[in-house]
Amino acid sequence: MSIPLEYWLHHMYFYVLLFIIHYINGILVIDLNFKVNYTRKINHFAFFFLPTLLSLVVKYPYSAATFIMDMVCAFIFLTFFITPLRNRFRLLRVMFCSFDRPEDRPFTLVWLYTQFIASYLVLIPLLIYFESHGMLPLLMIIIIVNGIGDGLAEPVGIRFGKRKYATYALFTKEKYVRSYVGSACVFVTAFITILAFHSYFNAIQLIVALLTIPILMTLAEAFSPHTWDSPFIYAVGGISLIGIFLFL
Repeated sequence: MSIPLEYWLHHMYFYVLLFIIHYINGILVIDLNFKVNYTRKINHFAFFFLPTLLSLVVKYPYSAATFIMDMVCAFIFLTFFITPLRNRFRLLRVMFCSFDRPEDRPFTLVWLYTQFIASYLVLIPLLIYFESHGMLPLLMIIIIVNGIGDGLAEPVGIRFGKRKYATYALFTKEKYVRSYVGSACVFVTAFITILAFHSYFNAIQLIVALLTIPILMTLAEAFSPHTWDSPFIYAVGGISLIGIFLFL
């Protein structure tokens, strides 16, 4: 399958802007002692919102080929930050500082790589199922909850979260903390997003979705390993939606 020129233009602008944002955030961390927990989430929102904003300027052609290429580009982007390249190029070292939380070392890239892989392994079958059953727009519910709800969880939790709980992480026995108010961001985002997509549900489906999905996705975020929320949020949200439309 061929990939149109518009896709490459769209992605060229996207990654140029993404590099710039990462570099500016790295400077904020290094020179202004900005919390990396905040700059990391600025990167997160840039990764989430920039493609949509750029689509207003350069058309993004959706297809199976472009979806696969998106995965490839994401992995290539992460690979720029491996140790040999960071040690050689100051630009990459500065950019890396924008998302390298001290508590994540030495697993920062390992966790990001594995989360990307797990997320796509969950999203691909969900994408196939939702498209084959005429439910594709509903996939945006779990994507928005992960992009916005989980994106807000850490900065909101750091700023306002006084009550915290512990969670585990992959490849280490260290415990990490999350806050109840941060996890509440996932709940609120899920509730509002389901309401925004209410026209795709019948009355019973909407009530059940509002009563169950926000809670389930919040629990998925709460009990997922540190930095590994996305695949759990996608899996629990996607399976919940499938169950509602299958049985109601």
